Amino acid sequence: MNTVTSPANEALAPLSAQQRAFGLRDHASLWFSLGVGLLVMQVGAYLMPALSTREALIAIAGGSIIGAALLAWVAKISCDSGLASAGLMHAVYGRRFAGLPIVLNIVQLLGWGAFELVVMRDATVAIGRQSGALAAPWWPILATLGWGAIVLLLISGSMVRLVRRLIARIALPLVVLSLLWLSWQFLALAQQQGLGPLWSRGGEGGMGVLPALDLVIAMPISWLPLVADYARHGHDGRSAFKGTWLGYVVANIWCYGLGVLVALVLPSEDLVTALLLAQGGLIALSLILIDEIDNAYGDAYSGSVSAHSLLPRWSIRRWGIVMALACTALALALPMHSLEPFLLLLSSVFVPLFGVILGRLAFGAPTRKLLASAGAIHWSATLIWLAGIACFHLLPRLAPALGSALPTLALCFVLAWFTRRTMA
Repeated sequence: MNTVTSPANEALAPLSAQQRAFGLRDHASLWFSLGVGLLVMQVGAYLMPALSTREALIAIAGGSIIGAALLAWVAKISCDSGLASAGLMHAVYGRRFAGLPIVLNIVQLLGWGAFELVVMRDATVAIGRQSGALAAPWWPILATLGWGAIVLLLISGSMVRLVRRLIARIALPLVVLSLLWLSWQFLALAQQQGLGPLWSRGGEGGMGVLPALDLVIAMPISWLPLVADYARHGHDGRSAFKGTWLGYVVANIWCYGLGVLVALVLPSEDLVTALLLAQGGLIALSLILIDEIDNAYGDAYSGSVSAHSLLPRWSIRRWGIVMALACTALALALPMHSLEPFLLLLSSVFVPLFGVILGRLAFGAPTRKLLASAGAIHWSATLIWLAGIACFHLLPRLAPALGSALPTLALCFVLAWFTRRTMA
């Protein structure tokens, strides 16, 4: 049976209009929630002290706007076609070859899902020890199992209900209040230290604005392989684009900016410790930590959709349970902090991958027809992708001031656009 057109393969079949429930508010709520995270704040703090305050804020604003726009663009293509990420990859790269990027996506989602559990575990233990508890050596194991069990419980239910009820109605207001409170506290500290000197503070060097822009863009780009799995549940492409862009750009700028602010006023402290030092920081950090669950859930859900596209005999929910269990096991067994560079390296293949997808499917391309007529392997798209990977890794050596992500995306998009085939 041809799995591309088989209705049994939910990941490769367009979602019907009756199955679509997301409006602009749902998209915005989901991507604001996914955009908020301790990891984003930590990367924001990493921009200091290499950059000046003004340079850091320019990189944050520019990178967030561009990165969120790319995320929203893929969301629109997916919503217009009703296809998940696996379906987009099949349409562009061919039925057989698409299996390679899909497998790579599953591997990276397993890694990032485990890493999210590690971040939540470490923050939980830090919060507990700050309050005088969780000192025993077995608490990190118990915290990992506890967060893994929550993700497992959530993945057993409905993704649409989770987004519309838990995230939009409950989690989102609490997280916004937490970010407002932490921002107010650290702005007060900044005012005590003198806003003028902090604003005019120079950078120590070691990172230019364009590489910093690259670093900021890396966060929204890391969600590119996932966005279609959610966006196809939207009513229309326009609201999917607007909601995804608005929700993510606000969250990304806010969290990166908060990370920079914390690094400015408490430069000697690690991020979690610094947040706990703020008045009411324990409660605010706890709420942000709870919101971090949806990041791990997002990795597990999208991984299950990708796995289902390869082996449709198992349902998406069943694959989700497997993904949640595997992420928890990896978080317990592997030194995830030392594996972070590998995960970032693996993520780099998705920058050119989606540059090609955008070049082939943007501006009203007949995505469903391209999927239905997909061959085994589309050589031009595949070769552009491979060339893009080489470009991504050569640019830091040949022109380090340019960054990697944007030039690679632009190159792959242009080449894919000029080699796309038309279909009436």
